[in-house]
Amino acid sequence: MIAVSLQSGSNGNCLYVEAGSVRLLFDAGICGAEAERRLAAIGRDIREVHALIISHDHADHIRYAGVYQRKYNIPLYITPRTLYRAERGRILGRLKHVNYFLAGGKIQFGGLSVQTIPTPHDAEDSVAFVVSSRGKRLGILTDLGHSFKELVPIVSSLDAVFIESNYDLEMLTRGPYPLSLKRRIKGPKGHLSNREAAELLQAGRKLQWACLAHLSEKNNHPSVAFRSHRETVGTKLALYTASRYRSTELFFV
Repeated sequence: MIAVSLQSGSNGNCLYVEAGSVRLLFDAGICGAEAERRLAAIGRDIREVHALIISHDHADHIRYAGVYQRKYNIPLYITPRTLYRAERGRILGRLKHVNYFLAGGKIQFGGLSVQTIPTPHDAEDSVAFVVSSRGKRLGILTDLGHSFKELVPIVSSLDAVFIESNYDLEMLTRGPYPLSLKRRIKGPKGHLSNREAAELLQAGRKLQWACLAHLSEKNNHPSVAFRSHRETVGTKLALYTASRYRSTELFFV
């Protein structure tokens, strides 16, 4: 299995996973032309993607889903509640090839499976994902709300993970956001801090690598997130950060 974050953050999220002949995109928060260009840079054609799977209805994850479908004919996988909320917001436009899944259910693509995990994030029907193929398990764990109890056994089962590490508590506290937004971010339906994400990674005894994702522009910095995780998990685990502006390197699981 291979994976690459095409972009990660509140300005747009999109992640590519490939196993054997199966090619998937998770979320569509960057424009189609940019996704096409970034996939081409690693030798992949966006028109050969088999499915676009949406985690939730926030614009930085779903904004361009309709474009991906109309321009590249990629089948859409989404929960009914997420689609309903997105259509009420009128951000998708005309759709075809819509496939539904239920939060907590599994989506099968040949020998690859995608387990969906309901999360307490402040979206209509938010999910995270575990992708499994040939005995390997990759977590896509962002927009989690808080560190709910099911996450520890999930992380302990993974070989690799993209994990939300949204904010540094001191930077958020001292930062420019209004108090209401600060409370939302660190509340039970918001995002995980560097410290919370690092504590979760301590359960990942099988992990080959972890990529810190969805870093805040104002309330975090890659060096701050990296240092916070090293202080908690030590030096043995390979750590990376997903950029808000460009693709990561190609990761192997």
